[in-house]
Amino acid sequence: MTEHNARHKVVVIGGGYAGTLAANHLRMRTDVDITLVNPRPTFIDRIRLHQFVSGTGDATVDYGTLLGEGIELVVDSATRIDTAGRMVQLASGRALDYDHVIYAVGSTAAIPPVPGAAEFAFPIAEFEFAQRLRAELYKSPLDAPVTVVGGGPTGIETTAELAEQGRTVTLVCGGTLMPSLSAPGRRYVAKWLSRHGVTVLEAGMVSEVRPDAVVFAGGAVRPSALTIWTTGFGVPELAAASGLQTDALGRLLTDETLTSVDDDRIVATGDAAAPSGHPLRMSAQAAGALGAQAANTVLSHIAGTEPAVIDLALMGTCISLGRHAGIRQLARKDDTAVSLYVGGRIGARIKEVTCKIGVGKIRREARKPGSLIWPKGGPRPAQPAGAAPVVTSS
Repeated sequence: MTEHNARHKVVVIGGGYAGTLAANHLRMRTDVDITLVNPRPTFIDRIRLHQFVSGTGDATVDYGTLLGEGIELVVDSATRIDTAGRMVQLASGRALDYDHVIYAVGSTAAIPPVPGAAEFAFPIAEFEFAQRLRAELYKSPLDAPVTVVGGGPTGIETTAELAEQGRTVTLVCGGTLMPSLSAPGRRYVAKWLSRHGVTVLEAGMVSEVRPDAVVFAGGAVRPSALTIWTTGFGVPELAAASGLQTDALGRLLTDETLTSVDDDRIVATGDAAAPSGHPLRMSAQAAGALGAQAANTVLSHIAGTEPAVIDLALMGTCISLGRHAGIRQLARKDDTAVSLYVGGRIGARIKEVTCKIGVGKIRREARKPGSLIWPKGGPRPAQPAGAAPVVTSS
């Protein structure tokens, strides 16, 4: 698709890791007008929300330090993409016309229909949720029992922050503790949690949440003055509300260049993208590269050239264990863990550097658009020539 306009209007919906980096990356062309739409006036460093909750760190960054010159920030929420009229409708009533859209709405918590969970459990996936949880923690006595549901990175990191402060914490995994770690890595994390007094229930499944307790399948009841829910995944319903095809969870369905299967003027990135119906793992590690990929796809559409397909390798993960320990799990390019990991204080330092890199690469992209590099060679699902991805909802 070749464009002949003097200027090209691109609206980026969502100002997280992927969207903000994509906006900066678009400045590789000087004839692009870039508008970033975000519901909050500040950037949320989501990988630090567990620190914000525990009072050991901040999770907000001024957009003025992140966005390159010429990018317009609109603090508002997109309610519909009018593909026929090429307009993004906003909650305020305003409408933004566009030539291209980068769909970077991100993800949020999705508490499953466990009785009492919606009323009495506290999610942590968004800043407003974290604010509410932090206020409740400050009101709770230090010896009040806390239950964290979810044995993934967020659950482990939240548990570790609270345990390090002397709180009594039970971590309910509902299965294996952090299954993406290697067996040695899991043992290391389990030993750290045990040393800090955390009760880990790998086989436990919560069947009910009460104001002062959790109930497990089988009827066992454990006191819980505060229950934190870190499992479940959801995305905003903007794509479906705009008549665009999505996967079962509501992520925008795209091809391998991140272009919507319905409209080549819409390109998705980050947690809300489902390329070939096979989304990448949620992570800040993937978000930056996908943001650059999405921007490159839009720039290719503008130039009338064929956009590149996704080429990204995810190679392990970092998890903090309080403020003085952590683990860097190494992995192959297909994101499968190897036995080697780095723990202890060195692991904590690696994790902190990784967190700083997440914001730092956005700033670097603002200073020098196109500077981001990322590991490549990761596998993607094979798609038969001409085959259309399976659509499970719309």
